[in-house]
Amino acid sequence: MIRLSGRFRSALIIGLQGIRARKMRTFLSMISLFLGVLAVVTVQAAAETARTLSLADVELQSGKDGTRMMYVPPMGSAVDVAMATIKDQPGVAASFQMQAIIGEPNVRPINPGGIPFDRLDAYGGYTPGTAYEMRCDESGICRPMPVDQGIPAPPGAAIEVRLIAAVNDIRQFRPFRPVAGNWLDFSGKPSYSPRIVINKAAAVGFGRYRIPAEMRLDGTIANPTPRIIGIIDDGQGQPTAYARIDEINNWLPQQAASDATAVVATGGPEGGRPMAMSSGPGLEVMLSPTAGETESLLIRKLIAAGVPREAVDVHTNDARKSIEQQLTILRWIFLSMATLVLLIGVAGILNVGLATVGERVEEFALRRAVGTPRVLLAGIVLAETLLTGLLTAGAAIAVAAAGVNLGVRILGDRVPQLHDMTFPWQAGVAGVIAGLIAGLLGGSIPAFRAARIPIATVMRA
Repeated sequence: MIRLSGRFRSALIIGLQGIRARKMRTFLSMISLFLGVLAVVTVQAAAETARTLSLADVELQSGKDGTRMMYVPPMGSAVDVAMATIKDQPGVAASFQMQAIIGEPNVRPINPGGIPFDRLDAYGGYTPGTAYEMRCDESGICRPMPVDQGIPAPPGAAIEVRLIAAVNDIRQFRPFRPVAGNWLDFSGKPSYSPRIVINKAAAVGFGRYRIPAEMRLDGTIANPTPRIIGIIDDGQGQPTAYARIDEINNWLPQQAASDATAVVATGGPEGGRPMAMSSGPGLEVMLSPTAGETESLLIRKLIAAGVPREAVDVHTNDARKSIEQQLTILRWIFLSMATLVLLIGVAGILNVGLATVGERVEEFALRRAVGTPRVLLAGIVLAETLLTGLLTAGAAIAVAAAGVNLGVRILGDRVPQLHDMTFPWQAGVAGVIAGLIAGLLGGSIPAFRAARIPIATVMRA
């Protein structure tokens, strides 16, 4: 081991001396290799950045990977039982959706059906006086569709949003990014003035138009006065508002809902007041992987309430897996293209290395004559090419890191996900590996030729 360590150290020292003696040739080798290594580093950095951004949006929209998702259908007292079971339980939250109109009463909203405000022109072709609602197809694409509601309401200063009423804090599963203000406080008693948090898509409308503070919901005994307490980025393009279920429940009638309406008990301060859910949506329950006991208890109670076991849909959220597969395929495609560029740099190192060995034939023959092993001669040449590859990799990584920092400064305000973005270490590792591989491939043939130089060549001198 001592002899091998000494040979390695000798090869490294002599290789450094060779680089210092031929600075211009080393510089030319680095130029030919720089673009190839930079391409590899850029592809890896772009892939990691795309992965981070994509997964961040997936968590906002679908929830964290590994979350247990349960759908409770609006059958009998199923929703009532689910709400009473999960309220104030750790590691579990639930929500359901309804449409809400905020603004002047008895008018048609500016964005019928909850159309995004930046797409009002794209959804053109509205017939004046026609009511619209947002409908989604099987692929998840939502578009406003006309609804026949008799005499249409006149247009007015009102905004339609998708209202998500939540039980417990859903941010433990969907980590919304705060933009302004505060998030909902689920501790304490519910307010008769519902506190709502809107997303960025809804904030566009409220910032563009003067909207009165009045909210209309189907089945309410009166129109409550909402208070917007914050703005968040939830990754959704549709105007959306979030509220506590018990604060919405304060404005719903106490009598039992009709047969076409699901009844939900919220367990509020007045105890079990029923809440009617417009259009009869079910309840989406999110459980952490550690909340297995709560999940089992909830399933047992639902079955006891008369819900068929096959009607309770429970699955694990693995949206990240499919996205990572797609990103991996794209990464390999671009890495293949970057490898072609890297091979051009390898060819440049190979040419320079062969020329260098041709010029140093007498030197290598003399070293052989004084007893230098062939392995050490090959190691000297490989040390030069490997060091050249490492130096090139360092330069490429520095340029790529500077480019990432510049991009974050320029685009950070437009893309909030880039605020905390840093140069990914995976890209630096890929650059170092690419530089070493290029140095090894480009220096193997010259090293072999150097080791094969006969001792008799020294007689030329």
